[in-house]
Order: sequence, then structure tokens, then C-alpha cells
Amino acid sequence: MTNRLRHALFYRSWNVWFGTSFRFHPLFTLLLILSILTGYAAELLTLFGVVLVHELGHVAAARSLGWRVREVRLLPFGGVAVVEEAPGATAVHELAVALAGPLQNVWMMAVGYGLIWSGLLPPLWGEYFIQANAMIALFNLLPILPLDGGKVMTVLFGLWLPYQRTLQLAAGVSLLFSALLLAAALFHAWTERGGVQLNWLLIGCFLFASNWYERRGAPYRFMRFLLNREGKFAGEIAQGTLACPIVVHGHRKAGEIVRLFMRDRYHLVYVLDERSRIRHIIPEKQLLDCYFDGRKRERTVAELFA
Repeated sequence: MTNRLRHALFYRSWNVWFGTSFRFHPLFTLLLILSILTGYAAELLTLFGVVLVHELGHVAAARSLGWRVREVRLLPFGGVAVVEEAPGATAVHELAVALAGPLQNVWMMAVGYGLIWSGLLPPLWGEYFIQANAMIALFNLLPILPLDGGKVMTVLFGLWLPYQRTLQLAAGVSLLFSALLLAAALFHAWTERGGVQLNWLLIGCFLFASNWYERRGAPYRFMRFLLNREGKFAGEIAQGTLACPIVVHGHRKAGEIVRLFMRDRYHLVYVLDERSRIRHIIPEKQLLDCYFDGRKRERTVAELFA
């Protein structure tokens, strides 16, 4: 099932504000009906408002950096802002967009404390508002994609690891923590209270499935990363920039070397011979040209640049 078809089946358009489509999952409607029937509608709407402001923080940060905001998806247990990075987006930009959501919860908690202190908000309701913000912020900072903490984790991995390895490791860690959520939900049945934590079970299933597809889609994200590199570094090269060296022996294949590229660093590839002497210095663009030529991808750099 393609992403477009899956979204058409499971999401419905809710409204469009400032060119951004807001969509909600049908289960959210069911959850709202159940909340009304059980007398918890006010609590759910408060939680929904907190989630909405959280996601609008991501939208505002992304738009300020020139990113395209495709839509905001509202789920039964939270929301996801779907954005497309600008071609020259850096790790710092991605970090800013990821943290913009939890920062909204911080100022809303401060406002909640202020309203309680001034007597404008009943303490009981104010405490719920503050707890809702804390819960949303802390949950979103878990190291699981597509949560904010997962995006921060991916950025930090990318500071030290090649981008391909970063994608694989981030998806693997996200799968692990998603599985731990599932295990915690099931383990609750053996505690004194008993019963399965259904909310954690649903969240864990959703996150595990999302990261399963994320892991399978890593090669496509890596290809997009390579396609955007030339435009990203063109301006920096014209003005002069520092290059990060990659040192390899001539028997390494072009495809293997490209997989060593890092996100925000321009590379020069130093090719050594059998005596560890430098035989060639190859700008990354030349190596990328070989990579995108399917006939040359599996050839060694010694053959390609003899």
C-alpha cells in the first residue's frame, strides 16, 4: 500500500490554515465520542489543544527556515507535522524545528503556573493543564522516530557518523524503544493492578510499524541526501570552505566510499596505493557522478581514476 493511499484511507482533511492542511485520524473522532460519553470531553479537548499548539510550534519554525509544511496529522494520542526540508537545510535547522514543539509546552507550563498563582485558573484544572504539557513534552522527547526526540537523536548521530549509518542506527534504536513500549504495556498485566495498558500498546504498535517502514525506506532517503549535495555545497565552495577528508585504498568501490559521506561536510577523497602513498585526490562530485552511473558504482576507484 502506497503512502498516498494509506493517508487517503486513514486520514481526513479537517481544515486548511495559512496553506497548511490539518488532518485527523478517524480513531480521534471515536476517542472524542467515548470521552463525551464518559464525561472526559473537557480533558480530551484540553489535551488536544496542547498537542495542536505543540505542532504549530514545529510549523512556525519550519516556515521561518523556508521549509515546506505539507500537513499536520492529528492522531488519537498526539500529532505529527509533515515537512519537507529546504535544499540547504543543516543539522542545526533540523534541531531547531524538532525542539520548537517541546518549547511550546515549556511556555504553556509557565503560563499555567502564572494563572494559578494569580488566581485566574482553578488549581485543580491548572495542575491538569501543566501535567498535560509536561506529559506531551516528555513523551515527544523519547528517542523514537518520528517523535521530536527521535529527530534530535538522528541529528546527534549525524555529527559523528556517516549519513547512511545514521539512518540505519536511528531506525534501529527507534524500533528497540518502540518494542520496549509494547513490552511495558504487556508487562503491566503481571503487576498488582493487572490489565494491559491499552494506550501504551496502541502507541507502541503505531511507532513500531512506522519505524519498520522507516527502516525499509532508508535507501530512498539516502539517495535523496546524495542528490541534494551538489546544490547544498555550491555556494560554500564558491566562497571557500573547509573539506572533510576521506582516506581510502584504491581497491574500494565507488559505492562503498559514497556511503561514508556525512551530512554537513564536504568531502575530498584521498586514494592511496599499496605503499600508502596518495595517488589521487577526488572531489566528491566526481565520485557522485560515478555512483549515479550504475555501470561504475561497483568499480574500484583505482579503475575509475587510473
